[in-house]
Amino acid sequence: MVKIAVTGKGGVGKTTITAGLARAFSRRSYKVVALDIDPSPNLLSSLGCGENINLEHVKPLMENVDLIRERTGAPPEGYGLVFKLNPKVDDILDRFGIECRDGVKLLVVGTIKQGGGGCFCPANAFARRLVDYLSGGVDVLLMDMEAGVEHLGRGTTRTVEILLTVVEPSLKSVETAKHIKRLASDLGIKKVLAVLNKIKSAEEEKLISESLQKIGIPTIYKIPYDEAMMKADLEGVSVFDLKEGDLMFKRMEELSKILEKEAEFSKV
Repeated sequence: MVKIAVTGKGGVGKTTITAGLARAFSRRSYKVVALDIDPSPNLLSSLGCGENINLEHVKPLMENVDLIRERTGAPPEGYGLVFKLNPKVDDILDRFGIECRDGVKLLVVGTIKQGGGGCFCPANAFARRLVDYLSGGVDVLLMDMEAGVEHLGRGTTRTVEILLTVVEPSLKSVETAKHIKRLASDLGIKKVLAVLNKIKSAEEEKLISESLQKIGIPTIYKIPYDEAMMKADLEGVSVFDLKEGDLMFKRMEELSKILEKEAEFSKV
């Protein structure tokens, strides 16, 4: 199996790419679980599983105080308290997993909103244990991380095989990728790869690719700017469920095959 964390600056399209990869891998008969680890969960709609679900009623696991307390013995933000380091998580996917299109199963994990995100608190212990447990039962575990680099300090990505950084044509996006690369190195994550998104010209592609190469991040795929994304956002649906999104999905299939080779994984 393989764990892939998708990260990058806010607004670069990481959630859409995570959803597309999840559905592409699943269509190729891989068992896929997607984790939404963003404080503003949007993976549900991007995966195309939000039509019959009231999004307001989907509570991220990190905000489920009763659950965290039950499993760890302390509230989520219980810094300095004694709590279980190895909480029970084997029933979480069955209890809270959401069935999405193409057989993908989603867990809305959320992130820790309280201060001291780098500390080892009960919520962190629960999240880490959940990621470790799921790693043993699926072919592909995809994590849609929160924007920026804060999540890398919490350690939920410490055992990923691939940190996929989505980069758009902007200096801020490249700078975020630079910080991600540095922190990933500190965590021992060896494979940091880049996907260029919203590219409008060969000049943009060349400029951003060269900038990433200088900081040691190889570019493995390029996604041109696509009007279908705007249409999907306006209609509040997954781009992969629109006829106009067929080309975007084919790109996700291509990217999934590239990642398959990069990870050299097999089915569980």
